[in-house]
Amino acid sequence: MKDILEVNGLKKNFENFSLKDVSFSLKDGCITGFIGINGAGKTTTIKSILGLTIKDAGSIKLGGKEIDQNERELKNHIGVVLDDGYFYDDLTLTEMKNIVAPAYSNWDEAVFKNYITRFKLTPKQKISTLSKGMRMKYSIALALSHHADLLIMDEPTSGLDPLVRSELMDILLEFMKEDGKSVFFSTHITSDLDKIADVLILIDNGRIVLNEEKDVILDTHGVVKGSKEMLNNDTRKLFLKLHETNYNFEGITNKREAVRDQMKNVIIERPTIEDIMLAYVGGDNDAA
Repeated sequence: MKDILEVNGLKKNFENFSLKDVSFSLKDGCITGFIGINGAGKTTTIKSILGLTIKDAGSIKLGGKEIDQNERELKNHIGVVLDDGYFYDDLTLTEMKNIVAPAYSNWDEAVFKNYITRFKLTPKQKISTLSKGMRMKYSIALALSHHADLLIMDEPTSGLDPLVRSELMDILLEFMKEDGKSVFFSTHITSDLDKIADVLILIDNGRIVLNEEKDVILDTHGVVKGSKEMLNNDTRKLFLKLHETNYNFEGITNKREAVRDQMKNVIIERPTIEDIMLAYVGGDNDAA
């Protein structure tokens, strides 16, 4: 697999927040989950990639070319789905499409009409009357109608009911059946990524703190439960996050095999992506 998007040393400073040397790459043929709590820097990173926010420093390349120096050429290769939509609410779906389509030299009207029919959308309907789910489906129809290679999605499932979220996951898996396609999926709803993500990138307070294949992360991390008597100065160091009561403990480790070797009678369970995310961003160990 080759790198389709490369972000190196990305910096953006605001009064109360900053991106700090954010670096990562996206592989073609992969769905990459970009996770973190609200305010961690996910949207700022995505807007910097898309040129909606002007970066202070760093390099962002698509297919080996700097995006900000080749914007007209490269934007054809990116489909964008943003949580806030960036639509004119008083326009109809057709009118909004007529504004968006000319920006892409490879716009495919037949593909767009197919998605509109598939999603049961009404072309003459005003955007202001769309439900959250319908609005998201319309965004996806626009994003996938110019044969993009990279689909960038910022919190696409926020506020959606479980059925629509499930439909969206199916659409992404269908999109990935084509060769050379990639998805960059930003979300704080980590359960959406349990089945579809290949790689996870965790950002916290403007820094990348984890970047690895999902299966590797799940195999090396664990939820550990046992008697408090098993804890000492050495074994406590094996945990990212640890909760203790008077008798027992539960913790998250990124050293699963070391725990198995040093703590013989503990229970080790497979973590969820949310367990792992909160272990890295949830603060210090605590005792009760």
